[in-house]
Amino acid sequence: MHEAVRVAGFTDLQDPHLSVFSYPLPDGVRPSALAHRIGMSRQATNYLITQMEALGYLERRATEGGGERRLVHLTERGWQVGEVIFACLRDLQAEWAEAIGPERFDDFMDVLRRLAADEQQVLSSQ
Repeated sequence: MHEAVRVAGFTDLQDPHLSVFSYPLPDGVRPSALAHRIGMSRQATNYLITQMEALGYLERRATEGGGERRLVHLTERGWQVGEVIFACLRDLQAEWAEAIGPERFDDFMDVLRRLAADEQQVLSSQ
C-alpha cells in the first residue's frame, strides 16, 4: 500500500502519516479519538495532524455550536489517498479469494467482521 500511495503521486507522506488512513477514515473525528484509534499519544497525534494539514490531507473544522472544539476531516486530497489504499485492499482480497477459493474467503471475512464487531463493542464499553 505504501508503494501504491507513492506511485499515485503522494510522495510527501511518511509512514506515520499513513497510519491516519486506517479504517474507518478519519472524517469528523475528535483528535483524541484519532489518537486512540492509531495508538499514539494525543500530543504526537496533534503534531501529525498539523503536519498533514500543512500537506493538504486533513483539516480541522469547528463544530456547529461546539465553541472552540474542532473535528478532523479529510480534504479532497486525503480522500484520494484513501481511495488508493482501498483499491490496494480490494486487489489483495481478490488475490486471496483466488488463492483459497471464494467460499473459504467469504468465511474468513465473516470471521474478521465478527472479531472487529466484538472489538468495537469492547472499545465502546470502556
